[in-house]
Amino acid sequence: MPSRPSEELLAQTPEPVREYIAELEARLRQDSSTSSRPPSSDPPKTQAQRRAPPPPAGRDGEPRRRGGQPGHPGHHRELLGEERVDRVVDVTPEACRGCGAGLPLEAGPCDPADERVQVVELPPVRAEVTEYRLAARQCRSCGTITRAGRPAEAGVGAFGPRLQAVATLLVGRYRLSRREAVACLAELGEVELSVGAVARLEQVTSAALEPVVDEVAGAVQQAPVANLDETGWWQGKTRSWLWTMVTEALTLFRLEQHRSKAVAQALLGPDWTGIVGSDRYSAYRYLPLDQRQLCWAHLIREFRKIAAYNQHQRPLGERLLAIATRVFAVWYRFRAEVIERPTLLLELAPLQAELRQALADGLKPPHAVVAGALCGNLLDSWSALWTFAHVAGVEPTNNAAERALRPAVLWRKGSFGTQSDEGSRFVERIMTVAATCKQQGRSLLDFLVAAVSAARLGLPPPSLLPTPSA
Repeated sequence: MPSRPSEELLAQTPEPVREYIAELEARLRQDSSTSSRPPSSDPPKTQAQRRAPPPPAGRDGEPRRRGGQPGHPGHHRELLGEERVDRVVDVTPEACRGCGAGLPLEAGPCDPADERVQVVELPPVRAEVTEYRLAARQCRSCGTITRAGRPAEAGVGAFGPRLQAVATLLVGRYRLSRREAVACLAELGEVELSVGAVARLEQVTSAALEPVVDEVAGAVQQAPVANLDETGWWQGKTRSWLWTMVTEALTLFRLEQHRSKAVAQALLGPDWTGIVGSDRYSAYRYLPLDQRQLCWAHLIREFRKIAAYNQHQRPLGERLLAIATRVFAVWYRFRAEVIERPTLLLELAPLQAELRQALADGLKPPHAVVAGALCGNLLDSWSALWTFAHVAGVEPTNNAAERALRPAVLWRKGSFGTQSDEGSRFVERIMTVAATCKQQGRSLLDFLVAAVSAARLGLPPPSLLPTPSA
């Protein structure tokens, strides 16, 4: 990178040019902590700085070793309940370890209780093959030959519902390529599949999940709180966007070719009355401020960006960061039930006053050029910064939606997106079901088997909507 111009040369440079140089230098200093860039895009120097510092010295003055320290409470594997045990083996000592005398087989009144030791093992797995022999009979009256049809549980293909669900699980949840999924099934279950067969199983499963995801899409529009976010995607050579909408019990994914207000409105529905947690992207600005919660995690990155801009902006950036740190300290105490909501509001009040003054100062020189747009926008959206303090179930960050998108980002990096509309539908449906099952603590494999089986038998599909008791 070329060296910075001297101070004398800068002093002779017109003001607009100096501002442009400062902006370019600030861009060069940006990383994942001061922008929306992913951590993987950071240069090696930044990644090294982000690594954990060396462990502090122990009581003896020597550096502490990694891992658990002497005296810390241990964490041990809990024994499974007896109902989960498949086989019990009784082991009895034959001779005394002290004198070598023989020991009785039966326990006596002075003997201590048995010690339970459990070993978990996977049994050898081999796919079960069922052969349906469809008999044919000739009518004794007219001579017509009639052959028995395939039973409903046999489906129309060569693979059963559980194998279909497992193949889909490997690709759609664990992000294996189709070729790797084929190799995995051959290694673990002696199943011979082609790459094309896996692709067909994906599409059949996608069709079985369509009514399930449609039900989720309708249910999330009735939620009192939802977090929305989006990330880039590619369908072939077309730029697309993967949107997510996360509620307390449901997560919906939708692939669209636009990142616009129209998509946000379609996700939320025309009758949306809840609160949306999001970043400051313009697609959400159509919502009234009392129906929004701006993400404070995004604001912290913006404040760091200001602090790292130059020496003139650093005081304002550090001032905003300090206020944000104190806001979160109060929030964490409330979330841990150390304080109640009236105390939360009381302790936030002076921080709100400090933040408002800091944002107002950001509109003045020398900060206006760098921080003016952000500060003005936050002042205009003031009430949307504090919805979490007044409404139950609202978080100050959009972390729920960002966490939901992380598996999708990894999938996109490994597969480079999708190649067709059918592939995009499979992505959004399997990700919706996988994320929602994780939220609800349900088995994804069991749900996929149930959905596939219901589609084969012409039965109503299983539902992801939580029951009122749940």
